[in-house]
Amino acid sequence: MNQLPVSSNQLPVKSRSGWSFVLILLAGIGVGLLLGRATVGAPASPVASKEAGRVIGIGQSAPASISSDVEFKVFWEAWQLLKDKYYQQPIDDQTLFYGAMSGLANAFGDPYTQYFEPKGAEEFQEALSGKFSGIGAEIGPKDGRITIVAPLPDTPAERAGLRPGDLILSINGTSTEGMTVDRAVSLIRGEEGTRVTLNIFRPSNGEGEAFDVPITRAVIHVASVRLKWPEPDIAHIEVINFNDDTRVRFEETVSEVLAKDPKGIILDLRNNPGGYLDIAVSMAGEWVGNEIVLKERRQGKIIEQLRGMGRHRFAGIPTVVLINQGSASASEIVSGALQDHKAATIVGETTFGKGSVQDYINLSDGSAVKITIAEWLTPNERTINETGLEPDILIERTNEDYENQRDPQLERAVGILNGTATGTADGT
Repeated sequence: MNQLPVSSNQLPVKSRSGWSFVLILLAGIGVGLLLGRATVGAPASPVASKEAGRVIGIGQSAPASISSDVEFKVFWEAWQLLKDKYYQQPIDDQTLFYGAMSGLANAFGDPYTQYFEPKGAEEFQEALSGKFSGIGAEIGPKDGRITIVAPLPDTPAERAGLRPGDLILSINGTSTEGMTVDRAVSLIRGEEGTRVTLNIFRPSNGEGEAFDVPITRAVIHVASVRLKWPEPDIAHIEVINFNDDTRVRFEETVSEVLAKDPKGIILDLRNNPGGYLDIAVSMAGEWVGNEIVLKERRQGKIIEQLRGMGRHRFAGIPTVVLINQGSASASEIVSGALQDHKAATIVGETTFGKGSVQDYINLSDGSAVKITIAEWLTPNERTINETGLEPDILIERTNEDYENQRDPQLERAVGILNGTATGTADGT
């Protein structure tokens, strides 16, 4: 993967020996915002107590920063007691080991710092490729609950009527209270053709009751960029996420749009939960050139700033960006950059609010760790973490709109570009 600084214009590539990604990620079914850099996978950790030196980090493999006050003997006492006394036997050492690794990550109380067992890490990479088996929805933690961040277009989740902001109260009868996102993902995912039932509470219904939503799982193929023409001279570019195929698809879309010389562009980032960071930065650069797209802050200090990598081909074309509460991570970065540089008018609803940065590292046994290392800010140093990005023009899409297949946000965007609705397309 790329070496730092992350503002370089190089594309991420795979390392033979391991993977490391800098993520601005929404945990869930499997999309996120990543920028790669190479690292060698850590040595595999044995689990047998006779190998305790390498497992707990003492002796030859000891971390230099470990506290001398930490007594690892207690860890092994607990290990042996759990293994000997738990009522369901036999106990697999690997299960205990993975549990201990998860406990390390969970110790911070941060829902975005996680440990992935090999299967979970494989599913994460699979989803980023744009193909996986499940229902086709991004989920994440929101106010202590498992929440639908965004159903992906043309998937079982969208066809079942799931919407951004829906709370998942139970999965096949298992309550999600106190449940981790990883656990929820494992329950929701499954073989193609099998069924999962989600008990949903929809806050937008006010005091309405929860209801069951049965969904048949399918193999999900995500086409990350789609182009439509609501009017002959207005391009509607819908970006579903920022995954492996987005760069090529967006480049093709740019060429097709420019060939028609449109009077306006609608960049639709609604229900877009994230993707690769370098692709998001490159996309923003098509409007802002080499201006700053985002800043990274750690321990109160700005440590990095990323500039646009695009060719500035959409500069000067009136643009409206559509966002909603399903817009997270990468889509918030692009929206925030265009808003701060007054390159577009932002229309819709307040975004999800995912403004922290994670480092994702594949380990040599196929497992992985994801660690929050910083937060990101807009070019004007606004933070959106947990608060979201506010649109320039607030337009809600109500339950009635969904039921009647109306899209007032898209209608307003078209009106702005036609000069028939209030608002301008240059962010002023």
